[in-house]
Amino acid sequence: MLLLKNGEVHTPDKVKKNCDILIDKGKIVKVSPNIKAKDAEVIDVSKKIVIPGLIDAHSHVGIYEEAIGEPGADGNEMTDPVTPHLRAIDAINPADLGFKDAYMGGITSLMTGPGSGNVIGGQNLIVKTAGSPIIDDRVVLDPAGMKMALGENPKNVYGEQKKSPSTRMANASLIREALKKTKEYIAKKEDRDDKENKGPEFDAKLEALSKVIKKEIPIRGHAHRADDIATFIRIRDEFGVNLVIEHGTESHLIVDFIAKKGVPVVVGPSLTARVKVELKEITFKTPKILYENGILFAIMTDAPVLPINSLPLMVGYSIKEGIPWEEGLKAVTSNAAEICGVSDRIGRIKKGMDADIAVFEGDPFSIKGRCTLTIVDGKVVNNQCKG
Repeated sequence: MLLLKNGEVHTPDKVKKNCDILIDKGKIVKVSPNIKAKDAEVIDVSKKIVIPGLIDAHSHVGIYEEAIGEPGADGNEMTDPVTPHLRAIDAINPADLGFKDAYMGGITSLMTGPGSGNVIGGQNLIVKTAGSPIIDDRVVLDPAGMKMALGENPKNVYGEQKKSPSTRMANASLIREALKKTKEYIAKKEDRDDKENKGPEFDAKLEALSKVIKKEIPIRGHAHRADDIATFIRIRDEFGVNLVIEHGTESHLIVDFIAKKGVPVVVGPSLTARVKVELKEITFKTPKILYENGILFAIMTDAPVLPINSLPLMVGYSIKEGIPWEEGLKAVTSNAAEICGVSDRIGRIKKGMDADIAVFEGDPFSIKGRCTLTIVDGKVVNNQCKG
């Protein structure tokens, strides 16, 4: 057992001063003042801010490995624009330096997956940032979504190869074609019998996309521009599937439409130059506008586009532009968990949840804030607490 004593605990739904947290067998057992537990290891977190382990809701950690270059770049299979059958878990190197950067910065879980070179890139997943050297043992949810992309990236990749898609029209048409084939594939499987109708031959791509059609996983839609966001929502409505917008650089420009449609947005990475036209409207004001319009949102780094341990600072810049502090915390804890479909396990400090906790000296979202203790699945993986 592990007992954290006398911290300022942000659950994040409530703030509890001088509060203790009891952990046993990887789970949070109790959250209250004055907990007494015989034989528990005690860590004093007085005068420190205790928050749920942070969650980066969009990254490529482990798939685009740091300090390695091309040998560690496994995020885009750019030989076919439609590759839903690819699984991110098969590309992750648990030894990637990004994982250590994450947990040393208080980030205990992250969504990782394919890049945006393909219209349909494959299946992403959510993993813990520390633990077993076998990535399977660190999985929170797999698959957690189907990566799809509109806009410049896929059309440029295949346009340069003189192949389709080379336009936004072709991007969208390939997604529609794949989803239509999947619906037909599912119908044929459901109609099969033991006599003449044996059903369709196995198709790995359509099997993977069946999870989207059946709403078992959402489309995780890469879209910066407002028109690409609208196209994803149009496709969502046509096929009756679930959708999360990733990046959403221009989401604040069509906030009424997104709010009406009830689509969550994972915003970022906002600390970057306008290196392409899709980023010309980039601003840290986006989270504030989404929040004020009742849109569920999270904040991400797109690591290694930005270093994974810069996630708290991305929240800090957003707080500077107007979102309340606690809403900033939710954007990388409870909101992120809800959007990623894992709110039953992570994102909050409460009884029964995974014991993923970050402790900070100073404001976590300030340049002066420093993570001094990180706990993943009840195990201390970073301890710089004094005394």
